[in-house]
Amino acid sequence: MQFSYRGKDNRGIAQQGSLNAANADAAASELVRRGITPLTIEEREQKPSGLDKLNNLAIFRKKVSVDELIVFCRQMYALTKAGIPLIRTMRGLAETSRSPVLAEVLEDITNRLEGGNTMATAMQAHPKVFSELFIAMIHVGENTGMLDVSFKRLSEILELERDTKRRVKQALRYPTFVVIALLAALMVVNFLVIPRFASVFSRMGADLPFLTQVLVGTSNFLLGYWYIVLFVVAAIGLVLRQWKKTENGREIWDRYKLKTPIIGPLLELIMLSRFARNFATMLTAGMPVTHALTVVADATDNAWIARHIKDMRYGIERGESLLRTARNSKMFTPLILQMIAVGEETGSVDDMLNNVADFYDEDVDYGLKRLAESIEPILIVAMGVLVLILALGVFLPIWDLGAAAMGRG
Repeated sequence: MQFSYRGKDNRGIAQQGSLNAANADAAASELVRRGITPLTIEEREQKPSGLDKLNNLAIFRKKVSVDELIVFCRQMYALTKAGIPLIRTMRGLAETSRSPVLAEVLEDITNRLEGGNTMATAMQAHPKVFSELFIAMIHVGENTGMLDVSFKRLSEILELERDTKRRVKQALRYPTFVVIALLAALMVVNFLVIPRFASVFSRMGADLPFLTQVLVGTSNFLLGYWYIVLFVVAAIGLVLRQWKKTENGREIWDRYKLKTPIIGPLLELIMLSRFARNFATMLTAGMPVTHALTVVADATDNAWIARHIKDMRYGIERGESLLRTARNSKMFTPLILQMIAVGEETGSVDDMLNNVADFYDEDVDYGLKRLAESIEPILIVAMGVLVLILALGVFLPIWDLGAAAMGRG
């Protein structure tokens, strides 16, 4: 989107112009970064470009993967460090990129750079590709003349995020496979096995045990009303999805997601590790604490933790120390709070936060190694209970019929 603005700079001189941003808040943030206090920000009507039309059809296009962004950051680091002009670099990467989506995005950014925009401002037009953290790092790099260092740090952050996600998926692969196999077995039993046994029992006119009646009733219900069950499940999923898109719904969902047994504490450790490392990166780059907290909160995937981070920012704006706001958030252990206190006393909060992130990463590594071991006993017990119910429900009537036949014989 393109916005026109009026404001005043640090010297009180009136400034006006236009800039591209994802929304009005992003435009205001960019103006503040430029040292301009915005007075009015208005969206300008503009005809959608070819890229914007494609973005509106995002459901039909692939997303830019983390691997592609990592390669892009590595290339930008090497090329900018070599002193190649930025526009030439971006144009070359757009022409050689293997991803058509990323190539279009880089081409659009190059055009905006030629139009006089900064790279951070140009990237704000593509919020689905570049996160707030990514844009903030680029902005810091442009202002300090260390754009190559910013791209290097971004590649390291993205690599760590990619590796963590891969390890989580790998740890959950076996439990997910077992759960899917278990559900498939339940469907086969309910739709194929139990109906045949039920027809045999009905022909014999036998009195069925309660457990067998429950299994037969469940099977008959699924056979007769499977479309209703499918519709209800789809409707619940759709309503839940829409509810999670609301601010309150997403915060509640993310809050209880962190309380999920076994996996919840591990997700919380991953989120806190990412927060500490990203916050340390912002501070190392020279960004003010309040602004760094805002960027990190916007880049956090969990709305519950993001709200606590924003509360920390509000506390610092009221004059409280980082230690006190961290303690009030109740997100950190006493050891972490002690490290933050040492960082404030020695003026090396970023180093202490990196140590905090390393501490959390060790816990995450240990938790990922133990994740499959923790879930496996639960799955074994669940499968045992299921097999016991099916066995008793199916074989008890057969035993009763056999006993009755032997008694008559």
